[in-house]
Amino acid sequence: MNELEQARRTIDQVDRQMAALFEERMAAVAQVAAYKEAHGLPVLDAGREAQVVEKNLALLKNKDLAPYYTDYIKHQMALSRQYQTKVLGRDRVAYQGVEGAFSHIALKSLFPRAKAVACPTFGGVFEEVASGRAACGVLPFENSHAGDVAAVLDLCYAHKDIFVTAVYDLPVRQNLLGLPGAKLSDVKKVFSHPQAIAQSERFLKSLSLPAESCANTAMAAKQVAEGGDKSLAAIASAETAALYGLEVLAADINSDGDNTTRFIVISRTRATAGDRFSLLFTVEHKAGMLARVIQAIGAAGFNMESIKSRPKPGVPFEYYFYVELVGRTDSDGARALLKELDGVCDTVRVLGVYSRSAKEERE
Repeated sequence: MNELEQARRTIDQVDRQMAALFEERMAAVAQVAAYKEAHGLPVLDAGREAQVVEKNLALLKNKDLAPYYTDYIKHQMALSRQYQTKVLGRDRVAYQGVEGAFSHIALKSLFPRAKAVACPTFGGVFEEVASGRAACGVLPFENSHAGDVAAVLDLCYAHKDIFVTAVYDLPVRQNLLGLPGAKLSDVKKVFSHPQAIAQSERFLKSLSLPAESCANTAMAAKQVAEGGDKSLAAIASAETAALYGLEVLAADINSDGDNTTRFIVISRTRATAGDRFSLLFTVEHKAGMLARVIQAIGAAGFNMESIKSRPKPGVPFEYYFYVELVGRTDSDGARALLKELDGVCDTVRVLGVYSRSAKEERE
């Protein structure tokens, strides 16, 4: 037996041991899932997972393997979360649109084994989650080029019992898609989602192409595919082109080369740990009230990464506010800040607790 055969035999022996240990570990994971279900705890516990990574790295003797072992542990925990959702019957995830839409692409990146539930509207995603028919929902929240998805923020404000539990940044590359055999010169009209149209505005103007809005990019591609008219094209992803049998007539047509859409994951259960949290609040419509909130946030030592305002429903020319803060809600500083804001704001609530982390840590 040569050295290669010996090494492979060792790997085979280790793999047999790991298969048995994997089954034993997943049996324990099922027990964890049952406990979380009984006590109303979320599947994702970011604080616990950070501890698991740190604890296991300390066991590693060969420190050169640390980055690889870190990836291994994170992937193992991702599989555990996926199994927990299956055990608990929480493996249904809602999104707006049809297969191939960017929301669907984000969903499959975040929840690769989930049963994707398509909804015609953003409101439908919230209804699926609020009713319990879906464990969570994936929704676009903001684009680095086109700005906020205001309708989603308004739905977050309207649904008091829905929380943001994760964020995911998806790089967006828009392409002009047409029927097989079509040429760019054949195109006379373009269909897509309003944000995709806005992101590709410079390209469309350069060719004097009119654009018509659709509910999402995948629906636009489907419409072009079913129409059979070479003069019609859609703006969507390359994945969508493959899904509907279209060809890419022009690639990467979005004006901003660093175009990214931020998606949020919503759930009925608020996460307990994370390195960021977001608040929704209203203040009395008087001079200086918003400034008091901002001053309180700064004085408490929290960096405010985002602030948005939206019209308050049913109250003309008054507004509610959204802020995202860097920090943990389970810290003494956060508890003190929330207590102070209770006295300054008319209403204030924690919309979400989450971490900005690599994709594989949230799968």
